[in-house]
Amino acid sequence: MEDKNKYMEVVLLYLDQARHQVNELCSGLEAWQVIAYSIGITLILTWLYSFLVHPRLTLKERIVKNFFKFFRSLPYVKGKIKEEIDKNIAGIARDLFPLKPGDSYVLQLPAKGLTREDIMNKVNKSYKPMSSIDWKGGKVSGCVYAGTDEMASLAAQMYEDFAWTNPLHPDVFPDVRKMEAEIVSMTLKMFNASKSGCGTMTTGGTESILMAMASYRDLATERGIEFPEILAPVTAHAAFDKAAHYFRMKLIHLPVDPKTHQVSIRAMKRKISKRTAVLVGSAPQFPFGIMDPIKDIAELGEYYNIPVHVDACLGGFLIPFMEKAGFPLPPFDFRLKGVTSISADTHKYGYAPKGSSVIMYSEQKYRHPQFFVSPDWTGGIYATPTIGGSRAGAIIAACWATMMFMGEDGYVENTRKIVSTAKKIEEGLRKIPGIFVYGKPDVSVVAVGSKDFNIYRLSGDLTKRGWNLNSLQFPSSFHLCVTLRQTVSGVAETFIKDVEECTAEIMKTPNEKAQGTAAVYGTAQSIPDRSLVSDLAKGYLDAYYSTDPLD
Repeated sequence: MEDKNKYMEVVLLYLDQARHQVNELCSGLEAWQVIAYSIGITLILTWLYSFLVHPRLTLKERIVKNFFKFFRSLPYVKGKIKEEIDKNIAGIARDLFPLKPGDSYVLQLPAKGLTREDIMNKVNKSYKPMSSIDWKGGKVSGCVYAGTDEMASLAAQMYEDFAWTNPLHPDVFPDVRKMEAEIVSMTLKMFNASKSGCGTMTTGGTESILMAMASYRDLATERGIEFPEILAPVTAHAAFDKAAHYFRMKLIHLPVDPKTHQVSIRAMKRKISKRTAVLVGSAPQFPFGIMDPIKDIAELGEYYNIPVHVDACLGGFLIPFMEKAGFPLPPFDFRLKGVTSISADTHKYGYAPKGSSVIMYSEQKYRHPQFFVSPDWTGGIYATPTIGGSRAGAIIAACWATMMFMGEDGYVENTRKIVSTAKKIEEGLRKIPGIFVYGKPDVSVVAVGSKDFNIYRLSGDLTKRGWNLNSLQFPSSFHLCVTLRQTVSGVAETFIKDVEECTAEIMKTPNEKAQGTAAVYGTAQSIPDRSLVSDLAKGYLDAYYSTDPLD
């Protein structure tokens, strides 16, 4: 803050001098010249203001941001943009969340409570039929990682037994406290932590990443850094962008090698400065399923004494078992001295119900900053380990039961099936003319692109065949995240066959324009003013909560 105040004093001094000079200059100018100078000065001051208020942005980002901000502020342009956005947002609820004839939204509490039988009848008649996606048949990428009846039954029993528990009160619910501690301990052991290793559970991968970044932000702030920097690959999860946004940090995106799609270690080393709070690597990345060179990142962190976070949210319950499953990987965990934290989702390949993840640290000094303590609250001393206060003990219990049910042998066997299936799909796709597979996938994700046609046409055609895939951007691509649902006999073969047939049909007219959702996704990438894309995305979120599909 001291440096910022000094900057402001200098700026105000120059502005005062400029005011006198402008007054003298304008006295001998024509009106149009005064207007021109005024516009120029306004643009300069706007840039200067943005530099002080938004120090996280690069010079290029500030120039682009302020140019489009100025352009969009012009009355005619502003009106046209609003008109187009409103038109698109108005149809989102109707197109994405349609109701069947005769259905309607519940807008207020029923005057008299319904019976259990009435509620289940309503759910079975009006709610469950809304879904037409065949996730049980293996046509959904990621999303549901286990979904077996046996696991569902176990989770349901744990939910019933622990429905009212809350780890905020460990004295009342010591059983849930014990389960959470054991989940963290088992996960630390999987990642080869030493006796000093520690961690907490969170509600998901995003919160795990947020907690780690909050800790590193505070540790950097203690060193006098006002806007600590996160160095992460462009392929790193958007949760790092969210952390930078929430915690007033600067996220520096690093390029990846165009052939391997791993983060460039050379670029990471060049960007290290006294403001660097943490180095990030993915194990594996969400877009392409490729492991970043964690060993090299850890060595950089150790050499420069900078914390290193490994994001294993996606593959965290696959990669520890890959060696025993017959697919060895280079070191990626606490065996590497430079690694200080790892995030791993129990609700993905850990097969627990949604709402659980683990954030791990090599030492308590990294975990302590994520804790929140209010020692002077009139309601008593308030201390929580993560963002939430009250938490669902039932989710912890269901997660614990799932891990105990699976055991190491179960995780190893499922890892073998999933990675084998992913490699089978990769091999099959590489033989199809017109498309290519990005890099060399290491774990469970296979990403596809094309140099011959708009790849979103292919994902669109596969959607028509019942597949639900993940569309990616920069570069244009989509991927299939293999789960237990795709390891069922015939699913992988059907996917390869559908891709082959759809691609062959597209190759007959490779230059044809994309239609529907494919066109929207392709167009979104070409819009230079990303705030327009953000506005449309916010419209989607508004529509999510809409109870009137025509509003």
